[in-house]
Amino acid sequence: MSEPAGFKAALQERLDAFARELPGVEEGNVGALHRARVASRRLRELLPVLALDRGTNRKLARRLKKVTRTLGIVRELDVLGLLMEALRRDGRCAPAALERVGACVAEARAEARERLIGKRRIAKLSKLVARLRRVSEELAHVNTNGRRPLARRAAHAQRWALEARMANRAARVRTALEDAGSVYAAGQLHDLRIAIKKLRYAAELSGDGGGRLTADIAMLRAGQDLLGRLHDLEVLLSWVREVQVSLSPPDLRIWRALGAMAHTIEDDCGRLHARVMHESPRLMAVANRMGASRPAAQPRREAIG
Repeated sequence: MSEPAGFKAALQERLDAFARELPGVEEGNVGALHRARVASRRLRELLPVLALDRGTNRKLARRLKKVTRTLGIVRELDVLGLLMEALRRDGRCAPAALERVGACVAEARAEARERLIGKRRIAKLSKLVARLRRVSEELAHVNTNGRRPLARRAAHAQRWALEARMANRAARVRTALEDAGSVYAAGQLHDLRIAIKKLRYAAELSGDGGGRLTADIAMLRAGQDLLGRLHDLEVLLSWVREVQVSLSPPDLRIWRALGAMAHTIEDDCGRLHARVMHESPRLMAVANRMGASRPAAQPRREAIG
């Protein structure tokens, strides 16, 4: 997927995936919101290798980042609701604690959806889709009508941009793995999750790696999912502690139930962290194969001439 036509096809595919979920987002569908957020991240990773003019690239990147952030606020609360349901089913937490935390999460979720995902917001997202479609059409026009030498230089520039981006993303994963070490540290684990996610979305743009690349992307996704689950539990833990310290009026029974719930979540976090440590060597190997162990690619003269 390293030719201009391949990147254009990737843009169309990711744009279609994003646009397809907007009706579901407006209806409050949890799955649609998650898929729309993922599609926005994939679009953000693709933009820098499309050889757009700087102003257009900066403006679109800024808008997409805002979309990702907005959807992320609601998505996080959706996930908390799902985690609460799972805890209710497994019976490890007192119903009184679950009810108290669940009510706070549900209220925050309803407020966030009303504030962030209304008709006005959906209209803005539709306008962004229309702008990106125009960009796709402009790229198709250039690829069809451009002179062959210029098209060849554009292809080299785009290939170099993707190789350099993957090497940079892979190096960040390696650094994040080294920084995370073996001691549980939420901040470093969060940085690792983000680094893995960005490398995965960049790697998906390279379609010439065969089975090895496919397996490596699957490994990145598994690591991202594992760290995502850990992050979600950490967020839920912060909610439990906040509810506990803000009890009014004080209730010793609820206080103890919330404390026990917090310990249960902490135990789950510890087990997930152990799994992350077990997978770390394989994630490091993937990062090295994707370019972390070698210098970033240098642009060819004809690619920038």
